[in-house]
Amino acid sequence: MSSRDALPPLVCLRAFEAAARHCSFTQAGSELSLTQSAVSRQIKRLEDDLGRPLFERHYDGLRLTPAGEHYFRIVQRLLRELRDETARLRRRGDDRQLTLASSPTIASIWLARQLPDFQRAHPGIEIRILTVEDPHRLDLAEFDLGIYYHVPNEVDPPGLAADAIFDHEEVAAVCSPVYLERHGAILDSRELLARHTLMVVEDHYHDWLTWEIWYRELGFDWQPPTHTLRANSFQLLMHATLAGQGVTLGWVRLLAAELDQGNLVWALPHALPSRGRLSLFTPRHRHLTEPMRAFRDWVLASGKG
Repeated sequence: MSSRDALPPLVCLRAFEAAARHCSFTQAGSELSLTQSAVSRQIKRLEDDLGRPLFERHYDGLRLTPAGEHYFRIVQRLLRELRDETARLRRRGDDRQLTLASSPTIASIWLARQLPDFQRAHPGIEIRILTVEDPHRLDLAEFDLGIYYHVPNEVDPPGLAADAIFDHEEVAAVCSPVYLERHGAILDSRELLARHTLMVVEDHYHDWLTWEIWYRELGFDWQPPTHTLRANSFQLLMHATLAGQGVTLGWVRLLAAELDQGNLVWALPHALPSRGRLSLFTPRHRHLTEPMRAFRDWVLASGKG
């Protein structure tokens, strides 16, 4: 094979696909665990190999050239097919394994409590849990099914179909009984902002429901809270809430076990219907294995009511 017929290195193609998808070398590097300069070098190597530019560098970011647009569509399709086929071949060695992707919060608070019932009904299926906070960062080749909160037509991860597990959901302000023992009962929404600690998750994926939105949609007066505890992990804030450090917004059905057992209580007697529903994510164009079908049928049936 002549050098003109040789394929570019896979690392260069992966860097190009990620950079073209994000229109950013920096974001591509974050996704691939590389520095921005490493991605830039791999793109330059690919452009030198092809003998033409793939990107136009502008003051406000990157844009694909016409040749880059065409090449991106081909490379993205081929990499997706390669990932899917690689995953299928790997899974053939153990057709009993089912990999479930979920956020750390959902996996620890809800999924871990539900799995024993499924495993009793399907003892031959081996479960593997993959925790990824943001479903947009999921690699479709690394998991079979995903469980995340989903807002239809707003935060649709590419390549995934979403089916609601819960037929309805509400969001309430919750805290631990320990917190109320330390700080006293919360009389109303104004006192909550003035005297108490609000747990705030700094997470762009969950920005569709913030404290301010919750207040305004319930018709309460809003002002910035006097005290907050902030983190970029909802799981961390939930553990802090259970430890009595503040009040957080919680999805009532997701936290049903904690509420039923008295580990959490409603801080205020108000709830907002949730725009997001706990949903099952299924990769499109994926052949459903028997473990995938069994779990899909079970979880969609168990979440109703």
